[in-house]
Amino acid sequence: MCRNIRTLYNFDPPTSSDEVHEAALQYVRKVSGMNKPSRANQEVFDRAVHEIAHVTQHLLDELVTTAPRKDREVEAEKRRARARTRYAS
Repeated sequence: MCRNIRTLYNFDPPTSSDEVHEAALQYVRKVSGMNKPSRANQEVFDRAVHEIAHVTQHLLDELVTTAPRKDREVEAEKRRARARTRYAS
């Protein structure tokens, strides 16, 4: 999976709509191979981001779990520790 796309489910505080949009944007960039689409593709690119964000929000809203919510700072520190290990000289 693309390292820029992170888990969005079961966090405290809950995932914001901006985070969902950013994840959708990263996904569309990845599958299209375009960081910034041409004017000819801008409308379809933006529509794809909007639709994926919409579906993702529905998914997050409807998932259920009995697991405790994850703390964002703790999870961020885990990511940083993995990165330090991965990129250590």
